[in-house]
Amino acid sequence: MMGSVHLAISFFIFAGFSVRPQLQVLLFVLVFSMYGMSLAGNTIITTVIRLNVVLHTPMYFFLTNLSLLEICYTTSIVPKMLASLMSEQGKKIALWGCATQMYFFTLFGITECCLLAAMAYDRYVAICNPLRYSIIMNPAVCIQLSVASWSVGLVVGLGQTNYVFSLTFCGPNKINHFFCDIPPLLTLACGDTSRNVIAVYMVAVLFITTPFLLILISYIYIVISILKISSSEGRRKAFSTCSSHLIVVSLFYGSGIITYLRPKSSYSAESDKLLALFYTVVTSMLNPIIYSLRNKEVKVALRRMMKSTIYSFQC
Repeated sequence: MMGSVHLAISFFIFAGFSVRPQLQVLLFVLVFSMYGMSLAGNTIITTVIRLNVVLHTPMYFFLTNLSLLEICYTTSIVPKMLASLMSEQGKKIALWGCATQMYFFTLFGITECCLLAAMAYDRYVAICNPLRYSIIMNPAVCIQLSVASWSVGLVVGLGQTNYVFSLTFCGPNKINHFFCDIPPLLTLACGDTSRNVIAVYMVAVLFITTPFLLILISYIYIVISILKISSSEGRRKAFSTCSSHLIVVSLFYGSGIITYLRPKSSYSAESDKLLALFYTVVTSMLNPIIYSLRNKEVKVALRRMMKSTIYSFQC
C-alpha cells in the first residue's frame, strides 16, 4: 500500500495545538474527561441493552451498534492525541501507524454517517408508519442496514487510505493537526494531489452530505406526524427528543461537511482542529446521553440492573 512513499519520511510529527501551548494541560484534562465519559456512557448503554430482553428491539439494536462504534471511533484518535499533549515523544507517529490511524478513523467515521441515517429511517417508520413497523423493520432488515453501513466504511476507509499513501512524501513531515486526517496530509505530499482532493469531495458528498439530507427529510416527516398528536404534553416530549437528536446530528455532520467540502484554498488548520474536536470527541460524549440515557425504558432498565448488582454484592 505504501510502496511508493519516499524512504526519507519514516515518521510524522503532530503539530497539535501548538498556537496556544499554555493551554495544553487544560486541553488534556478536557479531552481526557470527555473521552472517559464517552467510554463509560457507551459501555453502560451496550451492557444495559444486551442484558435486558425488553430492549431487544430494532431501535436498541442500532443504539448498540452506535455505542460500540463510538468506542472504536474515539479510541482510534484520542489516546494518541492525549499522548501528544503530554510529551514531545508522543507527537511522533510512524508512517505505518499514520496509515493505520487514518484507515480506522475513516472506517468508523463513514460507518457512523451511514448508521445514523439508518437510525433516522427506523424512527421515521416507527412514528409515521407504526402499524407496519414490525414488518418493515424486521430483524433481517436491521442486520442488512447495519452490515451495509459497516461495509461502506470498510471499503471507503481502505480506498482513501491506499489513495493517500500511494503519494510521495518527501518532507516536511510535520502534520498540522492532532491525528492523521486526509486534508493536512495532502498538504505535505509532493506532486499533484488534485485527484485526491476530488476523491475526498466525492466521499464527503456521497457518505456525509447525502446521509445528513436523508436524516433531515426523515425528521421533516416525523415532525409533521408529531404535529398531528392531540396531546400537547405528547407533542412537547416528542419535539424535545427530536430537537436533541438534530442538535447532535448537526454538530457531527455539520463539522464534517465544513472540514471536507471546504475549498482547499480556504483550508485553515486551526479551525479544522476545533471542528475535529466536535466530530471526534464532543458528539461521542453526547450521543449516549441524548439517544439513550434520557430514554425512559433505558433508565428503568439501568435502575433494575443497578439494584440487581447491589443485591448480589450484599448477598
